[in-house]
Amino acid sequence: MGATVACVGLGLLGSALAENLIRAGFTVRGHDIAPERVREHAARGGVAAASPADAARGAGVVVTCLMTAEIVREVLLGRDGALETAGPDPVVIDCSTVHPDASAALAADLARRGVPMLDAPVAGGSAQARRREAPVLVGGERAVFDRCRPVLDALTARARHVGPSGSGARAKLVVNLVLGLNRLALAEGLLFGRRQGLDGQELLAVLKDSAAYSKAMDVKGERMLTDRFEPEGKLAQHLKDVELMLEVGHAAGAPLLATALHRQLLTAGVARGWGERDNAAIIAVLRSLVTDAP
Repeated sequence: MGATVACVGLGLLGSALAENLIRAGFTVRGHDIAPERVREHAARGGVAAASPADAARGAGVVVTCLMTAEIVREVLLGRDGALETAGPDPVVIDCSTVHPDASAALAADLARRGVPMLDAPVAGGSAQARRREAPVLVGGERAVFDRCRPVLDALTARARHVGPSGSGARAKLVVNLVLGLNRLALAEGLLFGRRQGLDGQELLAVLKDSAAYSKAMDVKGERMLTDRFEPEGKLAQHLKDVELMLEVGHAAGAPLLATALHRQLLTAGVARGWGERDNAAIIAVLRSLVTDAP
């Protein structure tokens, strides 16, 4: 498979994945449309690349972490695309959160070109991913999954094969749905308690020790109480994911009623200019709906 990996998309999550690969000893050629991200990648020990094609030069694996399936397709197959210059028998590992049908269609198109692809979205934020603790949910052929284990194991200690192409993308939407609603429930509960005069820190400790516990309390609870919203995962990005959930849910006949309400709240937050804040800022959105909130 080779020791060179291309990483295209060096945002919060993509840069964390690239760092993991560097620490594992891979040569990581990185590209992003934001030049400062490429410079930061080089400062962390990666190789700066001027285009997707430059990033993929000689690489056995191309890892993408981008906003939409359309961008992934363009990065791989468009002008100066990564597959123009990738090494012999390359594999694509797409870690983006995208529409499952679009992901499966891209995998089929690449297969006709002799290039296998895994959809491998990351079920966690950038800090969790950087610690190799975020599960990577992988769709595609099992043989390709097994072939890519060295790269997947560098990305995470928790790579899981969940089915054929598109299955990783589908599972990621389910994970993000539950995770987002856990954050919303936590924010609503903390605000409810504080409006009654309860101490926020004590209340968070009670919640963590109760049957209501969720991982969101460990990751986002303190941030919600102290209004620390520097992003590990952005409000606007989760809104994009929620729109995908509702589209896929409608097609599947799944009633996503709580998620529809969540979309309204996220939309309100983005409209207030909070889209670049951490998704813990959902508590600020709720707080903005009431007067003289604590």
